[in-house]
Amino acid sequence: MDAKILVTGATGQQGGAVIRHLIKAGQKVRAFTRHPEKAEKLKKMGVEIVAGDLTDRESVAKALEGIKNMFLVTTPYESGMDAEVSQGINAVEAAKETGIEHLVYSSVGSAHRNTGIPHFETKWRVEQHIRKLNLKATILRPVFFMDNFGAPWMLPSLHQGALSVPMGSNRKLAMVAVDNIGAYAAAAFLNPGKFIGQEIELAGEELTFPEALDQISRISGKKIEYHELQLPQAEKVFGHEFTIMFAWFEKVGYNPNIEALKKDFRIPLKTFAEYLKDAPWVNKLQEVRAIK
Repeated sequence: MDAKILVTGATGQQGGAVIRHLIKAGQKVRAFTRHPEKAEKLKKMGVEIVAGDLTDRESVAKALEGIKNMFLVTTPYESGMDAEVSQGINAVEAAKETGIEHLVYSSVGSAHRNTGIPHFETKWRVEQHIRKLNLKATILRPVFFMDNFGAPWMLPSLHQGALSVPMGSNRKLAMVAVDNIGAYAAAAFLNPGKFIGQEIELAGEELTFPEALDQISRISGKKIEYHELQLPQAEKVFGHEFTIMFAWFEKVGYNPNIEALKKDFRIPLKTFAEYLKDAPWVNKLQEVRAIK
């Protein structure tokens, strides 16, 4: 493939993972970002940087000039749920108008299962718009990120030696490394005949929270305990949106077929232990930090 691939969310976790795998495969990349000042590392990798915003359809269309393949990721966490839907619809319609031949959209695990989780439902609406426009697309549906353990909403608790989440200690949760999203997206662009039309629930392993914390404790050398929160407490700690999500995890949960995924695509999927060995935050857990 000689043409460049447009990657949105280029300075974020998912976009960054996609770019790394595309560059490793020798592909040319155009990075679309609202924060070009944060893209110096990408420039050094030979990536073309384009400034723009998914809420600005004109900037998306301009970024797609000369592009036939696009990776799309949307987010509700900066401007809200309605804004995420607008981001997706703007990007998808611009892709249709400019003749994109393959769109890879990173949705969310179980988006199609009427979860009632607001940030799952927004991604489902974007998926529906992709189908409405009859775009040639691959839908990736990643489950709970392994990388969340190193995120600001979880990592401070790990530094304190205890994590409290509103899930039973025996309830397993499907997880995936963000790096694997990048691997699958890159593979989709390299082998469109196999991937176009696919809806792929991405997961690498299913673990309970105590099992995950045991692995973190073993690899980091810092003992971390698990405490189960009740839902009223969770509302105060995580807010309403995440409490709805955890309640769904407990009552319903993702439904990936990890073995079939490995067999069908033969792309390595990281276990949680494999993810932890490469995660830079793990070796810093011995540092004592105050929860702000």
